[in-house]
Amino acid sequence: METSSVLKEGTAYLVRRKRVALIWHLIFLAATIVGVIALTTLLYTIINQSFGLVAVQNQIEPESLAVDGVPLEQLSREQLVEIFKTHVSAGVFRRYDAEQPFAERSRENVYALVLERVVQPRYVKTWPLSQALFNRREIEAEAARDFPQARLVFRSWVTADFLRNPQSSAAELAGVRTAILGSLWTILITIAVALPIGVAAAVYLEEYARDHWLTRLIRTNINNLAGVPSIIYGMLGLAIFVRAAEAFTSGAAFGLADPTTANGRTILSAGLTLALLILPLLIINAQEAIRAVPRSLRQASYGLGATQWQTIWHHVLPSALPGILTGTILAISRAIGETAPLVVVGASTFIVVDPNGPFSRFTTLPIQIYQWTARPQPQFRNLAAAAIVVLLALLLIMNATAILLRNRYSRRI
Repeated sequence: METSSVLKEGTAYLVRRKRVALIWHLIFLAATIVGVIALTTLLYTIINQSFGLVAVQNQIEPESLAVDGVPLEQLSREQLVEIFKTHVSAGVFRRYDAEQPFAERSRENVYALVLERVVQPRYVKTWPLSQALFNRREIEAEAARDFPQARLVFRSWVTADFLRNPQSSAAELAGVRTAILGSLWTILITIAVALPIGVAAAVYLEEYARDHWLTRLIRTNINNLAGVPSIIYGMLGLAIFVRAAEAFTSGAAFGLADPTTANGRTILSAGLTLALLILPLLIINAQEAIRAVPRSLRQASYGLGATQWQTIWHHVLPSALPGILTGTILAISRAIGETAPLVVVGASTFIVVDPNGPFSRFTTLPIQIYQWTARPQPQFRNLAAAAIVVLLALLLIMNATAILLRNRYSRRI
């Protein structure tokens, strides 16, 4: 009887354990499915807005601007300047000439001006990719009825011109060149400052610092700083880099200040602010990577007569480098998508001048996306979706580079 009772209790326990395991299995499966659905919805929304049909209506058809049978896109710079001068008022021509003399402008710059101010293409209506694929006949009927002068064309908003063109108030001519350059400059400064400082701090805390109350306090504060909202770092960057260190971040201390950026609201201020933002993440990840290096590796190095620094440089850091690069990937992913701290330190929401150094005015892709989504015209939502595609591609390229480096060093170990 006792044996039978024990078997029944054991069987009941196994049944309960399997039931609990099945419940948790279903919970984990549901969480995975929800994540996949959310990611799929995000990608669908972005792609759906990045392609589709547009109804294009020109103020002046490009064919009418041909010279001696040569189409507009093949005309020389001098011919394009003459067309621009003929079709705009004298005041508008003088204003553009005062901003930058036409004799110094490139052919591509003049051609863009002719398109913007003479041809004046306007997207009177847009339809997303899903409607373009499944409701083509209804769209053609609507375009013929409501916009008889417009041409219905299929458009990819992510094009070479979109990558080459600067910002513009006209959605038809707007691009992300300035924002891409601003993002690259900012991230390069961020990595150049944060990575060596973060790794050096992690090495000191793990290899040199003694375990006492001050070291524990520093580690606790670093962990807390990793969770501070990014807007707080923006306020810190505004107080330190934009105002207190204005002479340095504006370039005035080096005689390189631009009159338009002498207030310190420059790429350098943005890069230093983002460096502060990701520094706790880099330190924590580097500490974990260094801590994961076996103690026996250090002891073997000491046994062969190596100093502590030689052990760290030749054994600990190479072994920890894959983990450090993994943390760097996560930190870059956070920094490249930040908007709030950059707005606080003075990023421009509309700028057409490319940054040419760390003391230039700037904008970034996330700020460009935010600015476009705030515009009332529906075409700017398509531009925002295209800019998101560019941002994701840029992030994937940078992360892929870091992953390749990580894998390369992993094979060496």
